[in-house]
Amino acid sequence: MRADARRNYERLLAEARGAFAEHGTDASLEDVARRAGVGIGTLYRHFPNRHALLSAVFEDAVSDLLSRARELGGAAEPCAALVTWLGEVVEHAVEYRGLSRALMSVTNDDSSALARCSDPIREAGGALLTRAQEQGTIRSDVAIGDLLQLTHAIALAAEETPSDPNLAPRLLHLTLKGLKPTPTLQGREERRAF
Repeated sequence: MRADARRNYERLLAEARGAFAEHGTDASLEDVARRAGVGIGTLYRHFPNRHALLSAVFEDAVSDLLSRARELGGAAEPCAALVTWLGEVVEHAVEYRGLSRALMSVTNDDSSALARCSDPIREAGGALLTRAQEQGTIRSDVAIGDLLQLTHAIALAAEETPSDPNLAPRLLHLTLKGLKPTPTLQGREERRAF
């Protein structure tokens, strides 16, 4: 990338971070370009669509979550490690209003630029989940995709209720209680309503 193109790219990313933090992920891309001192065509040359820009903006957060998953991967208590990591996923998602909705929308869309964010997160979380399942502390029928959808839903609920800072941790705790294996009765898994 030429020096001037690189400067434009960096300015666009900086302005997008600010706009997304202030107005959510639906912030005007025209406004992002204007703030960066470039035309909308320049923005689209670097980022062909909103998901490509979102992906670039959230690469640092993804990198942090991947590093954290590696740190927690060798924890003595795999279930606690998974719970900690999922809590951090929720915290990152809540930082930018609309991020969870955007990530939920690409769950089954590998063609989206946001898949660059969601695929590595899915792999990292899957490794933590597998360790907890192998230890027998998480039900074997739980899938990482389901857990990530639940964490995004919790983040959305927290976005809608900013007056309750404890809502996300409380909902995550309630959700994770349902992940534990249930005792068996006469060889059948007991079904409980949560």
